[in-house]
Amino acid sequence: MSDRVVNQSTESQGPAAPVEAVPENQGRVAVAEKPAPTKARGPVDTLPQFKVLLHNDSVNTIDHVVDSIVELTPLDHGRAVEVTLEANSSGVALVLVTHQERAELYRDQFQSKKLTVTIETGE
Repeated sequence: MSDRVVNQSTESQGPAAPVEAVPENQGRVAVAEKPAPTKARGPVDTLPQFKVLLHNDSVNTIDHVVDSIVELTPLDHGRAVEVTLEANSSGVALVLVTHQERAELYRDQFQSKKLTVTIETGE
């Protein structure tokens, strides 16, 4: 296999720059140019936020509630204990704030664990 270099020149345009060597048995590859970057957009609208609220009940043990919070949410064990004790003492506790679809999912998952969770709008 031999490589060849093409160097063309014309009288009217002057000498052209040499073209890269192209192996005889290979075709040329086109290279697409990168598109120009687009301008940055304004602030992205955020989804409305919903509170996920845990309600106290006289049925479930504190351990079950804590374990369920740790299993279903990103809260760690220590924060799950705090939320559980707050719900136990005051009747309701804020678990977390998220967008509506995720809040609804948490509510449904907690209900599957026999825990009472409601959601409401707000930060």
